[in-house]
Amino acid sequence: MKKMLLPALITLTLGFAAPVMAQTDHGTHGMPTKTGAANADMGEGLVKKVDKTKGTVTLAHGALPNGMPPMTMAYKVKDKAWLDQLQAGQKIRFATDPQDNGMTVLRYELVK
Repeated sequence: MKKMLLPALITLTLGFAAPVMAQTDHGTHGMPTKTGAANADMGEGLVKKVDKTKGTVTLAHGALPNGMPPMTMAYKVKDKAWLDQLQAGQKIRFATDPQDNGMTVLRYELVK
C-alpha cells in the first residue's frame, strides 16, 4: 500500500504544478513584462548624435527597465532608415533587444 501511495502523490502534485509552470514565461526573468502599461519595457532618452556611417544613435538616458543604469552610449538600430528620422535633441522612448544585452534599439517613439 505504501509503495502505491508515493507514486500517486507525485503524480497528483505534478498534475497541479504543470499548468502553473506552463503559464510562466521563463524568458523574461529580470525583465518587465507587457502586462499593465503597454510601454512598460521602454525607457526615455535624449538623442545626442546620429552616426549614419556607423549605423548608431547616441542616447543619454536614465535607468532602463532592463536594469541598465543611467548613461550616454551609442546603440545600433534595428532599422537603418530610423537614422534619417532621428535628430540630435529629440526626446524618445525606446526599447532595446534583450538578445544582445540591450545594445540595439528595437523600437522607438518620439516623446511629445
